[in-house]
Amino acid sequence: MAGPHSDDANLEALAELRYWGQEPELNSLDALMWRTERPPSNSWTGAVVGILDTVPDWERLVQAHEWGLRIVPRFAEKVVEPVVPIGPPLWTADPDFDLTHHLRRITLPAPGTMRQLLDFAQTQAVIPLDRGRPPWVGTLVEGLEGRRAAYVLQAHHVLMDGGAATQLFSRVLGVSRESRGLPSPEYSSAREEFTPIGATQRGFSRLLKGLPATAAHIGSAIAAVASDPVGSARYASSAVRVAKPTQTPVPDLLKGGPRTAWRFGFLECELSDLKKAGVAVGGTVNDAFVAAILGGLRDYYNSHGVDLPDLPISMPVSVRGEEMGGNRFAAAFFAAPSGIANPADRIRAMRERVSAARDEPALDIMGVVTPMLNFAPAAVVTAALQGLTTSAVLTTSSWPGLREPSYVAGARLDRMFVFGPLPGTSMCASLCSHVGTCCIAINVDGAVFPDTDNLWAAMQKGLDQVLALRE
Repeated sequence: MAGPHSDDANLEALAELRYWGQEPELNSLDALMWRTERPPSNSWTGAVVGILDTVPDWERLVQAHEWGLRIVPRFAEKVVEPVVPIGPPLWTADPDFDLTHHLRRITLPAPGTMRQLLDFAQTQAVIPLDRGRPPWVGTLVEGLEGRRAAYVLQAHHVLMDGGAATQLFSRVLGVSRESRGLPSPEYSSAREEFTPIGATQRGFSRLLKGLPATAAHIGSAIAAVASDPVGSARYASSAVRVAKPTQTPVPDLLKGGPRTAWRFGFLECELSDLKKAGVAVGGTVNDAFVAAILGGLRDYYNSHGVDLPDLPISMPVSVRGEEMGGNRFAAAFFAAPSGIANPADRIRAMRERVSAARDEPALDIMGVVTPMLNFAPAAVVTAALQGLTTSAVLTTSSWPGLREPSYVAGARLDRMFVFGPLPGTSMCASLCSHVGTCCIAINVDGAVFPDTDNLWAAMQKGLDQVLALRE
């Protein structure tokens, strides 16, 4: 499912989930991710690793998933593609849905360290999901040291981004250990079923109906250019910068990884401390987080005799409004200040560069281009997208997670690490705050970073240097 859930969720917030994942069509970005995925080297599947303070009751966990499927039926739906790409892929109810294919349990061998847990999660994450079923698998992992457990959710990116995950988990997770019953939804969870032929017919019909609107849109665009040539030229110039973001060369040591051997690592710190560190030098939590990752990379490569220059980076920028579920982000590409040794100066530079990227008029150019790309053959679309994603070495993302303690079938969720995929980059670092703690999940290509013990130590050093600025 979309995550583990307990059985005493807030009813008022729960009612809002009727709008979570209601769209029958994949939006243009989701369709692009679905059509271009070639796992494991070009995967759009990530892993959420939730650390639980004790082992949850298995029967309650199963019942909670069954309940969750009624509350959010998206997780009992699969994706069907039209026979020819004249319309987007569609979500359709899976008539053969069987929870046993999606919910599993294992026990770690003793001593059950975090390293063993991450080794399991990184191995699980690169196993391709069955595209003929709903694209997720949840695993309860028992035997974690300290009598703890974990819940590992492998999910395709088309299900949700970080913001959508927070929307979901904040509503379905419990607020106490006790079982209080599972309220039934006051809305219908029945969904329409589609076949590839049906998806093709729907796409063709929508294409014909949309021709007048498309013609009108083109006419409006031409009129806008004529009435505001300066603004149009500014947008065109911005589009060039966004589409070809940086000429920053990629160091040889960061080139050429196959992205088939993922390696997971993590960091954590108090959210208040990271915020103080950023604010102390004019930055934000995100600026401080990325500066810490860049500092870790500098230290890692310094230990290998390499002076790291600025690196090309991609950073999702949320464009989410009030929508529930799905993906709502644009991608910013720019040169990250990894060449700056001083952490305070690095944070200041991050603030300037992130602000400049966010202010680009054509920031969401992918939202304009992807609907057209999705009419092209999959091979053409894949090549075009890889040309963009491989232009960056590092992807970073941060978003607010859960603010209040939450429970999973009687077990408290103490940490939540979200490991993003590597669809072109050598490293993906994600920060999800969780009840006042920054949970930083780092996924790297093992072929590019073979010395991971040294890498994780360097990342910790980079974070410590940034946190020292708060004092």
